[in-house]
Amino acid sequence: MGYYDDHTQGRYREQRSKRGGVLLASLVGAIIGAILVILAIPTLSKQGILPYKLTADQNQAAETSNHDNQQNVVEKVSYDVNTNTTKAVAKTGSAVVGINNIQSSSFWSDNGDSSEQAAGTGSGVIYKKAGSKAYVVTNHHVVEGATSLEVSLDDGTKIPAKLLGSDIWTDLAVLEIDASKIKKVAEFGNSDSLKLGEPVIAIGNPLGATFSGSVTQGIISGLKRTIPVDINQDGVVDWQSEVLQTDAAINPGNSGGALINMEGQVIGINSMKISQEAVEGIGLSIPINSAKPIIDDLEQFGVVKRPYMGVDLKSISEIPAYYQEQTLKLPRDVNYGVALRQVMHNSPASEAGLQELDVIVEMDGEKINDVIDLRKHLYQKKKIGEKLKVKFYRAGKLKETTLTLSGEKLE
Repeated sequence: MGYYDDHTQGRYREQRSKRGGVLLASLVGAIIGAILVILAIPTLSKQGILPYKLTADQNQAAETSNHDNQQNVVEKVSYDVNTNTTKAVAKTGSAVVGINNIQSSSFWSDNGDSSEQAAGTGSGVIYKKAGSKAYVVTNHHVVEGATSLEVSLDDGTKIPAKLLGSDIWTDLAVLEIDASKIKKVAEFGNSDSLKLGEPVIAIGNPLGATFSGSVTQGIISGLKRTIPVDINQDGVVDWQSEVLQTDAAINPGNSGGALINMEGQVIGINSMKISQEAVEGIGLSIPINSAKPIIDDLEQFGVVKRPYMGVDLKSISEIPAYYQEQTLKLPRDVNYGVALRQVMHNSPASEAGLQELDVIVEMDGEKINDVIDLRKHLYQKKKIGEKLKVKFYRAGKLKETTLTLSGEKLE
């Protein structure tokens, strides 16, 4: 018994016929499907199922062809795109304004004249409208040194602004403007509910008025980032700011602008003061939940009311070991804490018995490593009028006292 192939022509003719039928059916199905999709798009758009709408352009181009006496009309179609991003920007964009820092030139300037000129620009957010007044939050460094301030609205209108208060520690400031031309006010969100990877949008005026109202998009790259801040530019870190990290582009001029979520709510105030310009893709923003109490104090009192001890401080880590042992009389195993360089007369510290050269090592049971730890405990965990338990070394001996905090000025 042998095996053979059937090479007859009829066999291959039948298979070619079947294959050709399949291809033809597929082609016809694809054409019909495409036609159905094209016909369905306008209906789906009108019903709001699609994220955009199709509208006919008012300028229709008519093309007439004499071939076979037929007339063909070509219709231009424009897309009305509505996404979460565009809706968020439409909700808040007009509430983000430009801030012009105007400073007077000195009598001793080169031209000998005393005149006012723009020294810098930034951004701000209109967050409140009450009666005839509206209020704008921006950065302290945006308004610093200004002899007068000006707010530029999104339509180009310029309004004189009054500085109500500014806080160097949080890099926040509040301005007051006339509300007659203010149409939109931003809504504050909840920065504590943010998640890593959540999409956000930055709105501001990077590089000044030329790019006013610029919008960039990114995600939340980090929560509660701690950034060292040198307040007086003496090379020593005075404070550590907790900020949000985003990869949304934040450039000079964005300072004081809004970082918003997909609901169009402000969840951060952008701050180039603590952003590192040399690093690509890292923008920093002050969480709105941290900013709210500061904004309220600046609007109401012109200053931030914080508890006050009445001491001049220096971290032990900044003092040479020789003076730690010989002058402060610290035990050798104590290489942390805060030394008191001066105690103000009639201050809470002096009334509690603290003296110059005392070294604070603990507050309310919490170890104090340096000046930053002391300030964070004092400003973030205590209120004016509260008691503060302090452990300190004096002449090598550990002692304890209790202060009643007042509210005057910063340490």
